[in-house]
Amino acid sequence: MSSDSTFKDGAWHGIIEPGGQFPPEKGRYHMYIGLFCPFAHRVNLIRYLKGLTDHIDISITSAYPKGDAKGWPGWKFPSADDPYEGATEDHLFGSKYLHEVYFKEKKDYEGRYSVPVLWDKKTNRMVNNESLEILRNFNTGFNDILSDEYSSKDLYPESLRQEIDEIGKWMQADLNLGVYKAGFAPNQEVYDKNVIPVFQALNRLEELLLKNGGPYILGSQLTELDLRLYPTIVRFDTVYVQHFKCNLGTIRHDYPVLNEWLKNLYWNVRGFKETTDFRHIKENYTKSHDDINPKAITPMGPIPAVEVGFEKDWSKLKAGGVQLP
Repeated sequence: MSSDSTFKDGAWHGIIEPGGQFPPEKGRYHMYIGLFCPFAHRVNLIRYLKGLTDHIDISITSAYPKGDAKGWPGWKFPSADDPYEGATEDHLFGSKYLHEVYFKEKKDYEGRYSVPVLWDKKTNRMVNNESLEILRNFNTGFNDILSDEYSSKDLYPESLRQEIDEIGKWMQADLNLGVYKAGFAPNQEVYDKNVIPVFQALNRLEELLLKNGGPYILGSQLTELDLRLYPTIVRFDTVYVQHFKCNLGTIRHDYPVLNEWLKNLYWNVRGFKETTDFRHIKENYTKSHDDINPKAITPMGPIPAVEVGFEKDWSKLKAGGVQLP
């Protein structure tokens, strides 16, 4: 690992910025993602929304297996002998496993081989592997080389940052990560403790969405909050209800406002449906968590994965929610 590596505290923290170590250039950067991962999903979303699909190419790992309890050997790329529809080879190095990419940057790396990974092809260096940092960096980092249509889009505007940060803090802790705290609970007591905050957050978001009038979390303007919430909500009825035992309610039956928000994004906003692959999502959870689902059977439903139709007049909506113990 070279002396100017951005590795610190177990992760990489480089940023794309004009005049910096990693300047914005079309075709210079490559991203490794898994279509199953909600945290990789958020950065693939902003890649679409900011018009970066022609600037940043991607390699997509298979949805499973993910390796042992310590994450070894980690996410795998498909091959001729082991294909997986919707996944790709490692377009840069032809690696069999994602850990090989990590070791190219840091031979003694001992952490998890997570997605997303942003790689600089020019210097052959890892730039960043923290999803929220990449999300915010993509919001502005390429603006100098983008058309006005995309450079003018600001998903983390100065006027809303305090509100975004406040909501994002509890949304991340109680919902985005909360489903995992409940799903991977080692015993009943831990599960009971962690499943309730998931639905407290959903109840809170349901009321917030209705109060702000939609169609986005903060009202008429799409922000990073929508990109951070969508990957969790689109997986909720499909995976988290049954697989992670978050079954105090469902989005489609108990949260009418969140359901309208979800349907609008999926069916009407370019980038959301295009980055959502339900086979990858469902098979990742159900076929890579042996302790939760030892027979690796993937449930067929729900059908449809996202309901159709959208209510444009939010004054007709009433907030839902679930009763908590």
